[in-house]
Amino acid sequence: MIKLVDVTKTFPGSSTPAVRTLSLDIGEGEFVTLVGPSGCGKTTTLKMINRIIEPTSGSITVGGVDAMNIEPHELRRSVGYVIQQIGLFPHRTIAQNIATVPNLLEWDQKKTDERVRELVQMVGLEEEMLSRYPSELSGGQQQRVGVARALAADPPVMLMDEPFGAVDPIVRGRLQDEFLALHQRLGKTVVFVTHDIDEALHLGTRVAILNVGGILEQYDTPENILSAPANDFVEDFLGGERGLKRLALRPIDSTQTTRGPVVDVSGSVDEARAIMNQHGVDWIGLLDGERMLGWVGASELREPLSENSTRPFAVALSPRSSLRDALDSVVTSHSRVAVVLEGQRYLGMLDLEAIAEGITE
Repeated sequence: MIKLVDVTKTFPGSSTPAVRTLSLDIGEGEFVTLVGPSGCGKTTTLKMINRIIEPTSGSITVGGVDAMNIEPHELRRSVGYVIQQIGLFPHRTIAQNIATVPNLLEWDQKKTDERVRELVQMVGLEEEMLSRYPSELSGGQQQRVGVARALAADPPVMLMDEPFGAVDPIVRGRLQDEFLALHQRLGKTVVFVTHDIDEALHLGTRVAILNVGGILEQYDTPENILSAPANDFVEDFLGGERGLKRLALRPIDSTQTTRGPVVDVSGSVDEARAIMNQHGVDWIGLLDGERMLGWVGASELREPLSENSTRPFAVALSPRSSLRDALDSVVTSHSRVAVVLEGQRYLGMLDLEAIAEGITE
């Protein structure tokens, strides 16, 4: 979908390139993150893709067409663009902001209004916000409007320049997850600039790590970058806790759970105590078929098991939760295990050994 071949950008008055002979091949539907220290050319590269900045040399193709053969305004209307400052028009309503590109493309009003309402729901906003102005929205809400505006004309490519950098960490994490889900539904090709290596690894299907001067040090999947950094620069840039970062990338369903200390309510107290002894714990999980009822302490067990009062597990994870979430559950809970449920259906448990195997296999 996007291809850069030996792209170089040297700004007037500078003796050194901001980007030097950069080559990237970005497939259709990929989510590629560009990350690196200040001065590595991340934003310059992004702006060259839609010709806000013209390359000094090299070639850029978008959708198989040489970007230099497309009129800049036509190229930009076919590429969604989201920036950190959002850039909403303060004197226009939210509806008018979202409709910016459809109006430029001279869509009829009915089609534009339908698209605006569709996008507001898509990015998790209420329709009643359409008549408001940007100053009446929170930072996170404004960022959602920026994403909706970029999606308005249904572009195949989205360029995003640190779009979540101006919001607080809690909102930022929520926006990241929401946009990931949106990307999975829509299948857009996304190029996303960030200075945060954790954000780059969390979002990207592939990550391009750039050095000062736009030098590409490694371009690979997050998993491969964490397990096999290309050189000392990449290793230093990744920082510590590479193992924990890899755990954050792995879903629980990528590893094998164990049945753990559980017993069906049709069983006996003796059976429950035998299972507890086998696992070396002072509690037992009670199941009703495949349904997890909760846990009971050893001192509280009585016959029949079906009449025991259970307590819910403090944390119940889904198969799509990360192994890092599982590790947090293990080290913070009394049970020292992570319980995995699909709704109320019990899928198994993970302990420290299983989590370690999940990252080393």
